Amino acid sequence: MKLNIKVWRQKNNSSKGNFESYAVQANEHMSFLEMLDVLNEELVSKKQEPVAFEHDCREGICGTCSMVINGQPHGPNGGTTTCQLHMRHFKDGETIVVEPYRAKAFPVIKDLVVDRSAFDRIIQAGGYISVNTGQAPDGNAIPIEKDRAGKAFEAAACIGCGACVAACPNGSAMLFTSAKISHLGLLPQGEVEGEKRVQSMVAQMDKEGFGMCSNVGACEAECPKEIKLENIAFMNRSYFKSVFGGE
Repeated sequence: MKLNIKVWRQKNNSSKGNFESYAVQANEHMSFLEMLDVLNEELVSKKQEPVAFEHDCREGICGTCSMVINGQPHGPNGGTTTCQLHMRHFKDGETIVVEPYRAKAFPVIKDLVVDRSAFDRIIQAGGYISVNTGQAPDGNAIPIEKDRAGKAFEAAACIGCGACVAACPNGSAMLFTSAKISHLGLLPQGEVEGEKRVQSMVAQMDKEGFGMCSNVGACEAECPKEIKLENIAFMNRSYFKSVFGGE
């Protein structure tokens, strides 16, 4: 299949970027990243600069393959990362527009690569629990309600890709931050630092320059791991409780 790939090219954060178009011959069974590999091989053979993009596991686990495809983070398939998106979902002769995440807190490093270290700093601000080291305790030593454990597990599925930020018109990181707060705060092991955690992580989120949540819901719709908006509600309740007290 023949495709016209319109890619954002930008040398660094201080330079002005622009879209450049390339013709690519791809196989419908290729993943989107494999198609970009083919493009880069052609560019290198012509002694041109290859397109910079992030990738690691290519199995939908690490979240580094973050880019906006035809206006949607990770592309048109719901619950799918870019590396798991296959070319059979596009039409022969189609023009595909590929660009980096657009957010103040995610400055462009080069081409499709953005700096998402703001997420790391949010986690460092409070994404931990205090436990005794040594031999691992028995799995059933601390009884946890099935519903609560399930919600914590679902929140822990967040891979920190940043699609929620890219999809939000305000560039909000509320879904990411709330997922990290929920997967620790819902479990008894994480309740010890609960109040300190939510205050520290929310403060760091604001410090990084992310926007506020206005309940658009695009974050949940575009999240490749389908993290739910109810995590934001849990975070808000936890925050107000930690500041003002009460239940």
